[in-house]
Amino acid sequence: RPCHFGSAGAKLPDRPVMFAGAMLVAMAVDAALGWPDRLFTRIGHPVTWIGALIAALDRQWNREEDRPARRRAAGVLCVLATVGAAALPALALQALMPGGWVGLMLIGLLAWPLLALRSLDEHVAAVARPLARGDLPAARIAVARIVGRDPARLDEAGVSRAALESLAENASDGVVAPLFWGLLLGLPGIAAYKAINTLDSMIGHRTPRHEAFGWAAARLDDAVNLIPARVTALILALASPRPSAALATVRRDARRHRSPNAGWPEAAMAGGLGIRLSGPRVYAGGIHDEPWVNAQAPDPGACDINRGLGVWRRGMLALAGVLGVMALA
Repeated sequence: RPCHFGSAGAKLPDRPVMFAGAMLVAMAVDAALGWPDRLFTRIGHPVTWIGALIAALDRQWNREEDRPARRRAAGVLCVLATVGAAALPALALQALMPGGWVGLMLIGLLAWPLLALRSLDEHVAAVARPLARGDLPAARIAVARIVGRDPARLDEAGVSRAALESLAENASDGVVAPLFWGLLLGLPGIAAYKAINTLDSMIGHRTPRHEAFGWAAARLDDAVNLIPARVTALILALASPRPSAALATVRRDARRHRSPNAGWPEAAMAGGLGIRLSGPRVYAGGIHDEPWVNAQAPDPGACDINRGLGVWRRGMLALAGVLGVMALA
């Protein structure tokens, strides 16, 4: 059935079609502009606003003297408050949108900051460039901006693995998952997803401070990424030079990953490029002995980061094409 938005009462296309067009607009603007530094300097970014709220609630509600059950309950309230603070204003804005394609464009522009298309591409390319010319120290500095590992202990293969794993995982978290929830629910869907993902990145850790308080954030993030991670794996596999090998690696190794979701796009990237990913990781607190993904393949090098960026770009172009077909249906 056609739906109506705003006081103008003008008809919009069916919701899936309208939201597909809006998400395509968001992709196009983000790919072209990213989030300009001057804008960030002046007003910050929606994710930093959400992060400031989470940090404040963490300080006030996550009291170390409380019992684990109480801290877990406080964490549930933190999730509800944060998601509500992001989704409810977005729902109100969407309800006030004018009718027709003007409303579609406005929803797309409001959704634009909640994607990380250009930012992800730039950050991974910034690792590939110095590594390709043999400047390992500069590549370590660049990769430290996108992963939490100890960069001083990463060799060329370690830097390459970290960059490609970040590219694959954030293809889902930073682009496909926000678009998925935006396609289903519009602006409140993509805003709620971004709040959940930020909650997980800030408090969803198994540390003494956040084991209980971040429990709900981590579980909810796993749930909302369940479908998008698998869709991302399919996109990356089909966009890779070796689709059959990529899909075979996904079937064999995706579930062996420590994360219920990150292993899917990582396995697709590893199989599609014919390299191995994951494995032991060095953090400030020590070595985490993780299983290999595509274990029998060789380690990646600098050229494989650029190959991975090619897979990512082709996949995103294909995704934009699907959204375009849906919007024009």
